[in-house]
Amino acid sequence: MQRLAILASGSGSNAEKIMEHFQKSKKASVALIASNKTDVFVLERAKKFQVPTFTFSRKEMQEGKLLEKLKQEKIDWVILAGFLLKIPEDLIRAFPDRMVNIHPALLPNYGGKGMYGMHVHEAVKAAGDESTGITIHLVNENYDEGKIIFQAATAIDPSDTPEDIAQKVHALEHRYFPEVIDSLIK
Repeated sequence: MQRLAILASGSGSNAEKIMEHFQKSKKASVALIASNKTDVFVLERAKKFQVPTFTFSRKEMQEGKLLEKLKQEKIDWVILAGFLLKIPEDLIRAFPDRMVNIHPALLPNYGGKGMYGMHVHEAVKAAGDESTGITIHLVNENYDEGKIIFQAATAIDPSDTPEDIAQKVHALEHRYFPEVIDSLIK
């Protein structure tokens, strides 16, 4: 049984969909929810599924506290689901091709530092794009530049607001992220 850790910095709707998906799985389970914030809703969502939680500061992550916890919990896969801090290289090296992120746009467009959440959807709207979507990719040392595993797109209506675009993207995330993670686990 593969053990997953989900790193999240916010509400955790993707984390919840992943926990739901693997709740009865015979090949993987969510063993840990970890966050760099102590007051985020993802920690409440973890309680609902009786998944242990772990919080840490940016400094503690840089000093190896998160990596130490992941090793202690015998984690096989690290899933970034709305995690906003840059991952240290030693952590990336500890999970080669086993650290996965989801981005709310069709990379390479709208990626990089500062491009997350509504910032992405506002940029897509401002550019007048006719479609957007999600990208699921492996994590490397650069924001949003790891090997792309999966993409899915949705049409944008000219009348769509950034909030409308966000809803369409969330629907794609919730539909595909758990399935893609499942397909990666052998």
